[in-house]
Amino acid sequence: MPRRSWTTREKLIVVLLGVPVALALIASGIAPYDRGTWLLEVAPVLIAAPVIACTWRRFPLTSLLCVLIALHAIVLIYGGAYTYARVPLGFWIQDALGLDRNPYDRLGHLMQGFVPAMVAREVLIRGRHVQGRWMLVFVCVCIPLAFSAFYELIEWGAALALGGGSTDFLGTQGDVWDAQADMFCALIGAVAALLTLSAVHDRQLRTLASMKTPPGGGEMVR
Repeated sequence: MPRRSWTTREKLIVVLLGVPVALALIASGIAPYDRGTWLLEVAPVLIAAPVIACTWRRFPLTSLLCVLIALHAIVLIYGGAYTYARVPLGFWIQDALGLDRNPYDRLGHLMQGFVPAMVAREVLIRGRHVQGRWMLVFVCVCIPLAFSAFYELIEWGAALALGGGSTDFLGTQGDVWDAQADMFCALIGAVAALLTLSAVHDRQLRTLASMKTPPGGGEMVR
């Protein structure tokens, strides 16, 4: 069976989204604040990029999801370059709002809920894994929360393994409730994504399903 050729849409996605993310990743890795922390922070990008590339011909993503994944990658890369507690944008927000800590890590955890919720939504709808609109919403909120909790376990493991060297990766900035706040941010992000983007996502899924794509474009959940 001949391999499917890339469409103009897919080529544009690679150029407009993939190339900037790749360049940002390279630039951030030249002289990060801490090499070990940088590697831990950008690890999701290094894992997700090959997975998306290897599955693209069988399961091309909607443009909306591609944009969200690219934005999430930039957030992770930017945080990895400086460590979350030292990101310049975070200091600017801290000064502007009179906060007592650099809030950039909260943005990272909002994205940790926002983007995975939409990833889950696309996979569940196209794979027809969930029946019913409200069950879809419930599962799409639960998956990012489970991922966020798992990530906090990874941070806990890093703290045990690295001792004081884990401070930059954890980014707690002295907040004893940091883990709980991070998971709450992920919850807010997941709910916000579903409330604001579901209608746009449904339209793009219908468009994708109507195109002559490989198996993977399924019916909408009603």
